[in-house]
Amino acid sequence: MRLFGSIIATLLLLGPAGAETLVLEPSPIAEWKAVYGQIETRDRVPARARIGGTVTALDVTEGDLVVAGQRVAMVEDDKFAFQLGSIDAQLASLNAQITTARADLERGLQLIERGVITKQRLDQLQTTVDVLEGQVRSLGSERLVIQQRIAEGEILAPGAGVVLSVPLSLGSVVTPGDTAAVVGGGGIFLRLSVPERHATTLSEGDEIELGTASEGDGAGRKGRLAKLYPQIEGGRVQADVEVEGLDGRFVGRRLPVRLAVGTRMAILVPEAALSRHGGLDFVSVETDGAGAQRRTVVPGGTVQVDGAIWREILSGLAAGDRVVVSHE
Repeated sequence: MRLFGSIIATLLLLGPAGAETLVLEPSPIAEWKAVYGQIETRDRVPARARIGGTVTALDVTEGDLVVAGQRVAMVEDDKFAFQLGSIDAQLASLNAQITTARADLERGLQLIERGVITKQRLDQLQTTVDVLEGQVRSLGSERLVIQQRIAEGEILAPGAGVVLSVPLSLGSVVTPGDTAAVVGGGGIFLRLSVPERHATTLSEGDEIELGTASEGDGAGRKGRLAKLYPQIEGGRVQADVEVEGLDGRFVGRRLPVRLAVGTRMAILVPEAALSRHGGLDFVSVETDGAGAQRRTVVPGGTVQVDGAIWREILSGLAAGDRVVVSHE
């Protein structure tokens, strides 16, 4: 538990040596909400197939690191090979025809100089050559399109990161848009799901605590509320928390988080002011004319202030009481 403001108290040097008197006043302390945060990557982008076909190569598995543009899988469609074969055969036939047509055009140019053929016939020979050349260019473009479709069989990583899942296997049949791998990148953060009743108490930049130091696994560290999502779903608000040095080896791992959701006033005394006898907790209170008297109290949780441990008193003390704190 963390104190939101400084303890409002007055220390009076009264009583015997080694003791002091603390005049109690209500102090604001933080209200904490215990939730679980889930480790997530900033970006989670699927690597999708651009063509349909059969998976003939799978280059990655879960946990692999990839860079943007790296091939993660290969998809092949046999129809493209057949189409290429058909286009190549047509190109061979047209190339043979265009060779003959150009030879005829050369002879026509020689014959028209002698007046053997007409200009109209020469124009027909030229048109035949032009038509055949146009068909060759058209088939060449179609061939480039097929080659590009074959190249699109490579499924590429959309960005740098770690492969989170690979839902395909060798021999799988895919259609355009199917996911071959999911890549997580852009760093990691904690995603919280907070009840909506606390939504108005949260704001970006708030400090959170990652569990407690006794829980280990990096607990006890602090983080910052980096993003608060405006949409409420299922009665819960989503929020992202940045924690420096967060272990991101296991995406989806849940960690306990303590989130400050408000403040309240409480009576606090130093830990040294409490004593325990017979299963009861006592605090020495100074009264007018009667000296110090022990009073039974019900203590609550601890609060750390400037490295010192203070205890919240739930009942037995009130504002204005003078508590004797012994330092012996």
